[in-house]
Amino acid sequence: MMANRFILVTPATRGLSLALTRHFLRTTDLPVYATHRSGSPKEVHSNILSTLSGVDGDRLKLLPLDLTSESSIKDAASTLADSLPDKAYLHTGFFTGGMLYPEKHPGDIDDEKLKETFQINVLSHMLLIKHFSRFLPSAATKLDAAGPAKWVHVSARVGSISDNRKGGWYSYRASKAALNQVIKTFDNQLLLRKTPSICVGVHPGTVKTELSKEFWNSASKNELFEPEYAAEALINVVGKLTEEQRGRVWDYAGKQVPW
Repeated sequence: MMANRFILVTPATRGLSLALTRHFLRTTDLPVYATHRSGSPKEVHSNILSTLSGVDGDRLKLLPLDLTSESSIKDAASTLADSLPDKAYLHTGFFTGGMLYPEKHPGDIDDEKLKETFQINVLSHMLLIKHFSRFLPSAATKLDAAGPAKWVHVSARVGSISDNRKGGWYSYRASKAALNQVIKTFDNQLLLRKTPSICVGVHPGTVKTELSKEFWNSASKNELFEPEYAAEALINVVGKLTEEQRGRVWDYAGKQVPW
């Protein structure tokens, strides 16, 4: 008997994450689990489906989850486990949490903002691995699709140490570099366990969201994208990745981002 595949996007209600959720609903027939921190499930469900037509709304499953609370992350994972059918596994998971305080000088570094940045950009991703990685297929799982399961963290090119030529953005650069180390470390764990799954990072370019709004005018026009375009590009890149491309960071064009 083949296993039942599902998709997870967390968080899933704004900008790129919302576009990813809608793209999966529109282009696949798989159940899509989406997390939200605020708003009622009914309101969030309605908003996600508001731009879609011909999509079975029952495929969209909502999970309340606060990235700043391990107990909330743990409870969301338990709720997911209780709702899944037998032999279900995570086919593709996108972990999208991120925030930016763009310090220009060392004097701009703020203790509370620094902690908040690392909480969202690094620690929440680690806690999601802790509580949700059990949904990846085991070594004994018989996959009903070509290629490995994909565990995907949204990183950024500015997390690259070797590509850092401008400086600035201390907390964002450092947190994304730390996230890249988490990606590589977790992928090594998956490899050690011989699971049919890989962990990668992705760089979406500068996406036109509230996170990046201040920098739209200074961004290269070749790397400034609407959320819908970025979501489609990332999903296409991730869908083509093989086990030989595991444990690295890939951009929206399918090119590797250096460490």
